[in-house]
Amino acid sequence: MGVKVRGRNIEVTDALKEYINKRLRKLEKYIDNLGEAQVTLSVVRGFHRVEVTTSINGMILRGEESTDDMYASIDLVVDKLEKQIEKYKGKLQRRGARFANNLKTPAAVNVEVEEEGPRLVRTKRFAIKPMPVDEAVLQMNLLGHNFFVFSNAETEQVNVVYKRKDGNYGLIEPEF
Repeated sequence: MGVKVRGRNIEVTDALKEYINKRLRKLEKYIDNLGEAQVTLSVVRGFHRVEVTTSINGMILRGEESTDDMYASIDLVVDKLEKQIEKYKGKLQRRGARFANNLKTPAAVNVEVEEEGPRLVRTKRFAIKPMPVDEAVLQMNLLGHNFFVFSNAETEQVNVVYKRKDGNYGLIEPEF
């Protein structure tokens, strides 16, 4: 597994790179085909933030943690990614996926197959009218939702506008 490390407002030392590589290699004992990991280290207002993004069979795993210590943040984000991998493996095993033979299950790791997990309980259909992004944000706020699916009048594609944790808005546009 390849690892690309970059820093924002922090100098990425060789010791940090080595520690990140060591901790992320731990994930390889759970699954074979991990893609390249993108790691971003940043320091904002005294908090050390680590963001890691990698992929498995086209599915993206992402984790981020922020603490007072960079090494603690790295440990927490790796733990978060381990849980995501276990959840992913459980889904594959429940579905009897053909990718299951790529997975490793060491004796120390117990993967429990959950009988009751999240499932699709409702399908909603609605007409999409073309509108600009500003109107979509207004419509989302009027409905009291965290996201809104709409047809972008400028691009004529289906987009999603969503409310971010920091109070701003985000826009998801498909890329073909």
